[in-house]
Order: sequence, then structure tokens, then C-alpha cells
Amino acid sequence: MSTRSRSRARSAPPAVPWAGAGPYALALRTGRGPLFLRRTDGWLLPLEVERWCARADPVDRAVLDRCEGAVLDVGCGPGRLVAELAARGRTVLGIDVSEAAVDHTVRLGGQALRRSVFEPLPGEGRWGTVLLMDGNVGIGGDPRALLDRVARLLRPGGLLIAETAVVDVDERSEVQVVDGTDVDTGGHGAFPWARLGTPALLRYAGRAGWRTAGQWTTGRRRFVALRSRSPRSASSSAEPANSTALISSQRARKPSADRPVADR
Repeated sequence: MSTRSRSRARSAPPAVPWAGAGPYALALRTGRGPLFLRRTDGWLLPLEVERWCARADPVDRAVLDRCEGAVLDVGCGPGRLVAELAARGRTVLGIDVSEAAVDHTVRLGGQALRRSVFEPLPGEGRWGTVLLMDGNVGIGGDPRALLDRVARLLRPGGLLIAETAVVDVDERSEVQVVDGTDVDTGGHGAFPWARLGTPALLRYAGRAGWRTAGQWTTGRRRFVALRSRSPRSASSSAEPANSTALISSQRARKPSADRPVADR
């Protein structure tokens, strides 16, 4: 394998069966559902595709008002939050494993990178705020592992803002993304996911050393703000988290696996 091929292989997103084609990508491209997470027992959780593909609403904007420093939107989807922050002149990067999501974000004028939160990312240890909106606190199906990963992405004392489930739930399961017309695929394309209400997230966060910075409900949506309790060592040469060095340019462009927008 050539050096270039090895580089491409290392930086390519992991195989995520639901993210490339099929119902999820189609819904993001059209901006319409229906779309669901389906558990193995057949239970369906409706996904709010139309809201995700619209511009940031007043609830979103109030959340973004709380952001500090440079912002990393994990699981940015079609990019409404990235676009809103970019329009405010904020340093912001979205990441998503879906190429359709990244493309949509870039078309809105935001910066986005096709990558998993568990892969190497630009600006590690220097982000001022990490967002886990729209249920993305469930990414990976292991809340403790996700919280540990986010702590490594944030600067010392950085802020995590997470949107939690509207009910008190602490659930881990295998799910599939479906449009409601899919036949049973026998688990093909299933991936681990978690659903957490606010009490469950606060329990996991407390055990992992996070400090609660706030919790609130707006409309039918619930949020938690967490701050890392223990400062971590950082390179003395690293720029502050709100430095534009985290992102090389605010000009919208399509990232690739070989040239992430904010790698240094």
C-alpha cells in the first residue's frame, strides 16, 4: 500500500452502515421524514428531520447564546447550529459520520468534517464548548465513554451542552435508522445507541468528575450544561480555544478525509 493510500485509510471514517445511503441520507437531502430509530423489539422513536434541516429556531439560538470560545458540534447533522454560529462570526466546526450531513452543512455556509467523535479530531484539548444536541448524548451507546472523550476534546474548564430526552430514561440498545416502510433486515445496519434523561446524564457526569453548570427546559426540549472539574495539562504552545487557528478559514468548503478543515 502506498503512503498516500495508508494516509487515506487512517483518516477515513469508520464503516457506519446507516450513514452513507438509504433513509437517513435521503431524508437529509430532501429535508423531510418520516424517519425513525427502530429498536430490535420493533419500538420506533420518531426523528425530527424537518426541524433539523430548518434554520436554528429560538430554542436553538438560546442554547447557542451560552456557548463559550470555539465550538465543536458533535453529530452536527445537516448543520443548522454550525451555520448559525458561523453567521455570528464564531469559530465553529461540525463533525458527522454522514457525508450527506456534511454536504448540507457546507451548503449552509458552515465548516464540517466527516469524522466520528472517537477518531482523532482537530483542536483536541482546546475547544471551549462541545455540543451534543438532538439526542447525540446517545452516540456510541456508552455515555461514560462519550463523556470521557468529550473531556479530552475540551480545554480545561470547558463547557459541554447536551440535549437530553424529555422523559426520565436510561437506556442502551441496538437501533436502526428506518423510514417506516423498511422490511425487517434482521439487524443489518444496527448500531449501539443510548437514550438519557437529565437525571441519568447527571449521574453519569457526576461519576466522571463533571460539575453541573445548569439544566433547563424550553418548550418540550431539555438541556444540561456540564463543566469539567479537573483541569488537564495542555501544551504550552497551544493557542487559546477561541483562536481562529483552530479552523484554517471561515470560507465554506467541502472537507475530505485527507484534508480535514481544522487539522494543524
